[in-house]
Amino acid sequence: MAEDTAGLSRSVEDYLKVIYALSELGEAASTTAIAQALDVQPASVTEMIKRLAESGYLTHVPYRGVRLTETGTREALRILRRHRIIETYLTERLGYAWEEVHPEAESLEHAASDRLIERMAAALENPSHDPHGAPIPTSTGEIEPTDSLTLSELAPGEGARVRAVRDDDTEGLLAVEAAGLLPGARVQVLERALNPPMLKVEVGGTLGGVLDVPVAVARRVYVVLPPAAGEGKGNG
Repeated sequence: MAEDTAGLSRSVEDYLKVIYALSELGEAASTTAIAQALDVQPASVTEMIKRLAESGYLTHVPYRGVRLTETGTREALRILRRHRIIETYLTERLGYAWEEVHPEAESLEHAASDRLIERMAAALENPSHDPHGAPIPTSTGEIEPTDSLTLSELAPGEGARVRAVRDDDTEGLLAVEAAGLLPGARVQVLERALNPPMLKVEVGGTLGGVLDVPVAVARRVYVVLPPAAGEGKGNG
């Protein structure tokens, strides 16, 4: 039996959230990847993985890593909802810039009660996405499906729309904002250069233009490809 969710420690919540994020690609989260994401030693990860497995939050995948169980996924989405609601509240109600809210939410998500989070969500009229374009899980644990395609993976000539940007690095967010790579912007890769790794990208919207975007920045930008011809149309 998993422990009472009201008694989860900050470290347990951090592990569940990180494992969920790593697993969004459809692959098991490895010990090394978890250690790097949390900036802890692999031995500490191994010990915590054992505890979480015994508590019913995850299962081992031999030679690959771990996956969250249904219980673990439910708790990870609850924590993720807290984080993204707080980020949205800070930007929309308290005037924070989008590059400032991640570290604040990292602290507040562990202290806020579910009741407070739901009152924040109600005050915001139940937003569906956070300031960085990421979907906010519902109070019942549902979340909009997303893909993992980044701007760095587009080939020359391919166009897409920016869906979201990673929020865990202030300098990265400032670089993305300076390039106009905001959620909803239309982008098309024109050229790729190898030395230094760079993309020439045409960006639509109010900050539009043709820009040189470092591949390191492009990896932080998640995009959605346009629907295939005829997709979404009725049969007559």
